[in-house]
Amino acid sequence: MSIPFELDPRLAGDTVVVGDLPLCRVLLMRDSRFAWLVLVPRQAGLSEVADLAEADRAALWREVDLAGAALRAVAPCDKLNIGALGNIVRQLHVHVVARVEGDAAWPGPVWGSGKAEPYADIEAVVSQLRNTLLSG
Repeated sequence: MSIPFELDPRLAGDTVVVGDLPLCRVLLMRDSRFAWLVLVPRQAGLSEVADLAEADRAALWREVDLAGAALRAVAPCDKLNIGALGNIVRQLHVHVVARVEGDAAWPGPVWGSGKAEPYADIEAVVSQLRNTLLSG
C-alpha cells in the first residue's frame, strides 16, 4: 500500500494553491513583495530531485519552465531564480521566483528576507496565474 501525498504543513501555511500540473502541485507564496511559485511533486516521501524516477525528473524541469513562463507573463522580471533547497522543509519542492532589480531582497536571496506582505487580492493573482499556467 502506497503512502498518499500530503503537503508539508509549513508549505501549506505559507502558500495558496494555484493548481495541479501532471506531476506537481503549484503554489503561490503569500508574499506580495515577490512573484513566487513553489512546485511540489505529488509523490510521498521525496526529499531530493534524485528521488524522482528519470521520467519524472524530466517532467519536473518542464513544469518549472512552465511556471517560469507563467510568472514572466503575469509579473515581468529581470531574472528568474530557481532553487530546491530543503534545509527547513524536507519535502521536495522547487521555488521559482521572479526577481526585479531593486525588489525588497535585491540582490540577495528572498528566503528569510524581511516580513511577508499579504496580497491585497490574492485570489485575483491566483486566477491570473492559473489561467496562464494551465492554458499553456
